[in-house]
Amino acid sequence: MSLIDKSYKSDIYEVRLLVDENQHQMRLDQFLQDYLDSFSREAVKKKIKEKEIVIIGRPGTHKPSTVLHWKDEVVITFRKTHYEDEFWRGKKLELQLYPEMVYEDDELIVISKPPFMSTHPAGRHVFNCATVYFEMKYEKTIHSLHRIDRETSGILMLGKNPQMAQTMMRNFEDDNVKKCYLFLAKKMPHYDGKTMFEAKERLASPDDGIKRVVVEAYPEHSHEGKHAWTKFRVLEDLGEYVIALAFPQTGRQHQIRVHAKAHGLPLIGDKLYLGSYEMFQRFKDQYATEDDYALMELPRHALHAIALRIPYQKEEKLFVTKIPQDFRLWIQTHSLVNIEDLEARIAEIAQTL
Repeated sequence: MSLIDKSYKSDIYEVRLLVDENQHQMRLDQFLQDYLDSFSREAVKKKIKEKEIVIIGRPGTHKPSTVLHWKDEVVITFRKTHYEDEFWRGKKLELQLYPEMVYEDDELIVISKPPFMSTHPAGRHVFNCATVYFEMKYEKTIHSLHRIDRETSGILMLGKNPQMAQTMMRNFEDDNVKKCYLFLAKKMPHYDGKTMFEAKERLASPDDGIKRVVVEAYPEHSHEGKHAWTKFRVLEDLGEYVIALAFPQTGRQHQIRVHAKAHGLPLIGDKLYLGSYEMFQRFKDQYATEDDYALMELPRHALHAIALRIPYQKEEKLFVTKIPQDFRLWIQTHSLVNIEDLEARIAEIAQTL
């Protein structure tokens, strides 16, 4: 399929897709499943039934079994609903719906993305997105140059034109970008106490036929998974917890979270790796138990992209952001660490990226 157009209003998002030649005579629900890959089959059928799917020039009521033809245009409508809301202990969270600006010029936008804001529309998250925010602001297409997980906060770069996007994306692909992440972690018995160490476990999703987001670590010299490399530096040992930095040297899915867990420092709030896949599902379906909440402590995994260095306009640009508010509150509750002193130390370390 090919994207023809997309449009946003305050509570409606529409995307227009072109049926490609290799999708000729494909069922409507199969075609939609390719684009709405995080939607269940029942959710796709419900959108069709509620007439949020329109085939241009094909009046009448569509069915999941409706056959598409080459060059048909399909319009999908998303309406802002409670499905994008986030809850903690049964109460709706007040999310920050605007990013903090770190840098901007005629071609580049650098923001500190708040937690629970997606990089770009995906699945049920199509409104609280960084690209959507700026596309509504500037009434033009904004390009994501890389992505960070929805729960992860911090430095995110966006391009204002395709040429800039291609140039900057090559830097990410060629490993010309140096990144620093701040995280809060719980100490496990197998943490060896080192304040500086490297993780080189190979990473891969379990090959068990189940589509899920879990990533597992395998020994460095095994034949499983893909090469991954992260450097770590513990800034503060708080007894039961640590405040630390991660410097990913490769860019694998969930790399920092899995490597931190492998070395005995699973991130606070990480429903997958401090918890489990079953716990992740309980939070997703809003069936989390009181024990689940007590173990997590925070509504999201405690990971913040605090600094990034990248070649830009024939020079090296370093972008550094502040410690996010939820981290600040947690640190103040669990330690006597001075936040301003901690930020100064991190800013000094970022200069060496």
